[in-house]
Amino acid sequence: MSAISQITKDEWRFWKRTKTATSILLIGILLTIISALINSVQMEHATHEREHFQEASEAQFFEQPDRHPHRMVHYGHYVFRAPSPLSIIEPGVDAYTGTSIFLEGHRQNSAVFSDQRQASGMTRFSSLTPSFLLQVLVPLFIILIGYASITREKEAGTLNIMITQGVNIWHLLFGKYLALVGSGILMLLPLVIAAFWATTKGESFLLTSSFVGGYLLYILIWSGIVLTVSGLSRKNSVSFATLVGLWIIFCILIPRIGSSSAAVLAPSPGKLEADFAVYEELRKLGDGHNASSPAFEKLKKNLLIKYGVENIDELPINFRGTVAKYSEEKLTKILNKFSEQRMEEELQQAKIARQFGWITPMTAIRSFSMMIAGTSLETHHRFLREAEKLRFDFVQSLNQVHQDTLDYKTDMNRHNDNQAARVSAGNWRVLSEFSFTPDSATVRLAKSVPHFLQLLLWGAIVFLGLRFAVRRISQ
Repeated sequence: MSAISQITKDEWRFWKRTKTATSILLIGILLTIISALINSVQMEHATHEREHFQEASEAQFFEQPDRHPHRMVHYGHYVFRAPSPLSIIEPGVDAYTGTSIFLEGHRQNSAVFSDQRQASGMTRFSSLTPSFLLQVLVPLFIILIGYASITREKEAGTLNIMITQGVNIWHLLFGKYLALVGSGILMLLPLVIAAFWATTKGESFLLTSSFVGGYLLYILIWSGIVLTVSGLSRKNSVSFATLVGLWIIFCILIPRIGSSSAAVLAPSPGKLEADFAVYEELRKLGDGHNASSPAFEKLKKNLLIKYGVENIDELPINFRGTVAKYSEEKLTKILNKFSEQRMEEELQQAKIARQFGWITPMTAIRSFSMMIAGTSLETHHRFLREAEKLRFDFVQSLNQVHQDTLDYKTDMNRHNDNQAARVSAGNWRVLSEFSFTPDSATVRLAKSVPHFLQLLLWGAIVFLGLRFAVRRISQ
């Protein structure tokens, strides 16, 4: 082990002497520190802001005066999704999907307030989140530091001297590998601090440890790639060009090809086409605001038979409220059908794109990171479903109030006597509080397993590459 530690120390001394590696290392560390600090402040602010808005939205809904219950259906309500503690490092899809939804009757609105949708096309590169730095830029920094680890020994002729003096090739490579991994760990250190800070905000220690472990494995993989290429190359220039080419392929081209391939292999209709399909289905239901519509004739006959009366004026319930309930239920079933179809299409595309983790470690660590952090597409879909359940429950509760509390004749005469067609504001308490939380630690860990296996495969590939490099150097 003394020979390995000596080689590691010599490598660090060389980097310190040349200044270039030291400068790159300092830049990498500063970028990750600044990025982690900025994102921590932003996420802390976003958490408090969304919690405040959620409370304010609920308070505004409850404080509304006496109204017609259907006015409150259209008054609506906002729900907000607070970021998970690990989103300070890995914001995942949150920047693209939105974190707030306006809930109202007869409609399923999309999530809004997504940073990326409101920014230019270069935001992905201008928003230097810790995850982006570690997934894309840190491998480049490792390349800049270590591309000449073995080739400079070849060019200087010192490699042959060390071999003839009995230096074990594995010791040589492992010593330089430890030095290179050490530089990556220094750039990883701000993430480690941020991850364990997330545990103080309620995140599971098992999750944060797994999160850090995944990125450590990613550093080990890229350090191995750099050393393998340097060991197989004859010149510094060849090693550098090869590694930069691999970085472009692995970190830029293949992830982009993956997303484009997913859109081709699992196509989904555009918004206009989807909206027309929904509209065609909804047209068959009839207008829930018009109780005399032929679409509700069967409902009316069934109610008259059920209560043994001759006309709707004699019903013990408000027929207009019953129509509103019936219409909302049918409408929601159609909206949910199309919503689930759209989410399934999105998920299929995401799963196809994630398979490219077998081809590039960058996609593997990105998928692993989002799953562990609770910022994946599946989490966003669960937010949409929970928000929709809240929307349907509170709309139907108001429709129940409309049906049971408001007299039918008074309701029909509401335009002449608006005050009489109002119900007490105490009825607005049908709205339930909304609090969205990420999946449990065990669920997130289970979802991350396939992507961790992708990283392990890359670790095995790198080990085989190093063995091949040792064989070539020994010849």
